[in-house]
Amino acid sequence: MAEQVVVEHFVAGAAFAGASTRTAPVYDPALGVVTKQVRLASTEDVAGAVKAAHDAFGVWSAMSLARRVAIVFKFRELLDAKKGELAEIITSEHGKVLSDALGEITRGQEVVEFACGLPHLLKGDFSFNASSDVDVYSLRQPLGVVGIISPFNFPAMVPMWFFPVAIAAGNTVVLKPSEKDPSAALWIAQLWKEAGLPDGVFNVVHGDKEAVDALLTNPDVKSISFVGSTPIARYVYETGAKAGKRVQALGGAKNHMLVLPDADLELVADSAINAGFGSAGERCMAISVVVAVEPIGDALVEAIKAKMADIKVGDGRRSCDMGPLVTKAHRDKVAGYLDIAHKDGATVVVDGRDVVPDGDKAGFWLGPSLVDNVPTTSAVYQDEIFGPVLSIVRVKTYEEGVALINSGVYGNGTAIFTNDGGAARKFVVDIEAGMVGVNVPIPVPVAHFSFGGWKHSLFGDSRAHGEEGFRFFTQQKVVTSRWLDPSHGGLNLGFPQN
Repeated sequence: MAEQVVVEHFVAGAAFAGASTRTAPVYDPALGVVTKQVRLASTEDVAGAVKAAHDAFGVWSAMSLARRVAIVFKFRELLDAKKGELAEIITSEHGKVLSDALGEITRGQEVVEFACGLPHLLKGDFSFNASSDVDVYSLRQPLGVVGIISPFNFPAMVPMWFFPVAIAAGNTVVLKPSEKDPSAALWIAQLWKEAGLPDGVFNVVHGDKEAVDALLTNPDVKSISFVGSTPIARYVYETGAKAGKRVQALGGAKNHMLVLPDADLELVADSAINAGFGSAGERCMAISVVVAVEPIGDALVEAIKAKMADIKVGDGRRSCDMGPLVTKAHRDKVAGYLDIAHKDGATVVVDGRDVVPDGDKAGFWLGPSLVDNVPTTSAVYQDEIFGPVLSIVRVKTYEEGVALINSGVYGNGTAIFTNDGGAARKFVVDIEAGMVGVNVPIPVPVAHFSFGGWKHSLFGDSRAHGEEGFRFFTQQKVVTSRWLDPSHGGLNLGFPQN
């Protein structure tokens, strides 16, 4: 048997093995086999990457905005030309179908394009003659070395929520991608090098909790950006904040779609399926609960069930709609919720364990699953399942539906489907979530707005990308300047009055 490739770190512009000999397996989820090993960084390995970023900061932060823009724009052009390569890497390690992989790259590229406007976004304010012969102005300066810890479900898009803005603002980056699908980050690092980014500005270290803790506690890392489950997000936020860092930690979700009786049920069924089963449900913005305001429950369940029959599950490199889950352990955990649903009295309308995939039988398959009349006391309702399980909960009124959604611990995203403009407007005001869709099932904001939820879906008060992203990755300095007329003289110990 041939020796497996080891995915190394990328530090100071080159592959870096580091001192650690620990590795973890990387799977092809559609084949169910290990295809490579990934190096797991030690604390010392992370320190080496941070040092490389720290050493590069002086040159990069002092570079003119015009030269920085040129490099970011070149990265954008290269990404656009070669994104098919990156999509194939994502599909081979995550399992999502190629079209979905291309979609996540496109959404990430929007942030790169937004970051190309950095000269405008970094402008300060100026007040001439704020007091007699005194000018006051502000400027934004980069933080230094910033850490990014990203999840497995979007190995390209989620890091791109952060690093284009951080780099454009003059910072240097240490990215710790998920060890489940690490190769996309290395491909991106090589693309930055091809675009002309100086060595050490963008570094990649692979690893597990040891690498995460090393980033959280290293004194030269000035900020942490994280996306992942709520328990880990809370840990990252508390540990990083205790170490004196800025932290933006985006946590979990349990996103609801409220369907009013006047809604177009064909549109609702399409939207629920697209939002519930895209990327095998492994999205923090997936719709996992449809809240049907009676009397439409039965009709809606039948509409969704009928359309689910057309979903083709299989290898993402073939002509399929939905791929496998990322690992066997995760597949088995998600499938276990169908047993919980039956035990708790819900009706399993479509059981994804019965799927016959267009792919290798050893793949980590679980087809789309539909569960009706889910009790709100069940773990099927309360937990973030992070897989292709769509729950139906029935309520009698709009008010009952809103109260149900607002009672949850999460507040990431939600949607309403209705043809009543007044009801939609009221929902936008009433609902307690950071991102809201009106007849839009996945309300992910475009890049010049910011992404982030409420309650246990966000720790810290800073959201991803948009203007909030530039504020997070910079610190403001206000300068009060006075240049005296040469003829001026004399002492005045009093406080300036005008």
